[in-house]
Amino acid sequence: MSRVMADCRRFPSETNCSLTIIGEEDEVVSTAAEHAASVHGHEDTPELRKQLKEFLEPAEQYSNAPRAQETMPA
Repeated sequence: MSRVMADCRRFPSETNCSLTIIGEEDEVVSTAAEHAASVHGHEDTPELRKQLKEFLEPAEQYSNAPRAQETMPA
């Protein structure tokens, strides 16, 4: 199974979060959901986890360089 990442720098947030989570998909989605709830105030729901899966990127794309932020999809 390939490794994936969830990168908070990708989207604007009130805390200007810089966390990046890399690992196997199930680990990243679980950890990202917990982070989204505890830090960003989202409710950890099946819908949130589905949306997080859609935001995952290949871990090989990780760069420590600053990242342009994208608009959060509706």
